[in-house]
Amino acid sequence: MTGFGKAEGNIGERKLSFQMRSLNSKSLDLSLRIPSFLKELEGELRREISNHLYRGKIELSIQLQAEGDQNSSKLNTEVFKNYFEELNQLSIELGQELVDPITTISKFPEVFSSQEIELSEEEKKQCLQLLVQCIEDLKAYRAAEGSDLENDLRTLISDIDKGLEKALEFEDERISTVRNRLEQKIQDLDISKLDNDRFEQEMIYYIEKFDISEEKVRLRSHCQYFIETIEKEEQQGKKLNFISQEIGREINTLGSKANHAEMQKSVVMMKESLEKIKEQVLNIL
Repeated sequence: MTGFGKAEGNIGERKLSFQMRSLNSKSLDLSLRIPSFLKELEGELRREISNHLYRGKIELSIQLQAEGDQNSSKLNTEVFKNYFEELNQLSIELGQELVDPITTISKFPEVFSSQEIELSEEEKKQCLQLLVQCIEDLKAYRAAEGSDLENDLRTLISDIDKGLEKALEFEDERISTVRNRLEQKIQDLDISKLDNDRFEQEMIYYIEKFDISEEKVRLRSHCQYFIETIEKEEQQGKKLNFISQEIGREINTLGSKANHAEMQKSVVMMKESLEKIKEQVLNIL
């Protein structure tokens, strides 16, 4: 499920900013962008995230904002002097004037060295606390989105139920049409030449091809089970996906047995609602 969370706080004289984004994914896929001084905490950060979030492509970004005049890098004067002397000597040998050597040398490797930051155990705990705040903010975002999603799913399941009831309005008409067609065919046959047992078997097979009583019961049951499942607090995304597949099977069978134009229209509408359900279920953990 998509989501966004953030948290900020001071760790000693440093300010840390946590931002977390989540996108749809069938499994948990973590991506971390963190300052080098937090690398030793990467394992704990990943464990903390996996303890709270179970699915989704999760991107965590942690930024360090130094307070006051504190810098994260330091000028290496010895290296700078060595570069300057070498460039100055080279300019004399080549007869070329050395222009703006400070800017030039500042771009050379190892002129500036990063100050290593060591976190105390208390500061590490504070970092993990900020992470939990960020996760909770993301979960709150997801919860708000989930409430809207649940309403959409309820509406779509209701549309399928209504589509079934609409299709069944034509069931008597459909049966009557089939019966009249069979009676006409039978009248055109020379019954004296028929094998009665074989004829009876063929009739039963033909009637069963049009019988949708089992599909009606199963489709209603699957729709009810879907609603019951989304009302549970546990992670039900995969189960809802399986239920939607079963709903699809019953709708397809209903369509293949309908043999009636108006019923087929209702089946198409039910299929449209089901496709929307399948897309939305991917957003559920």
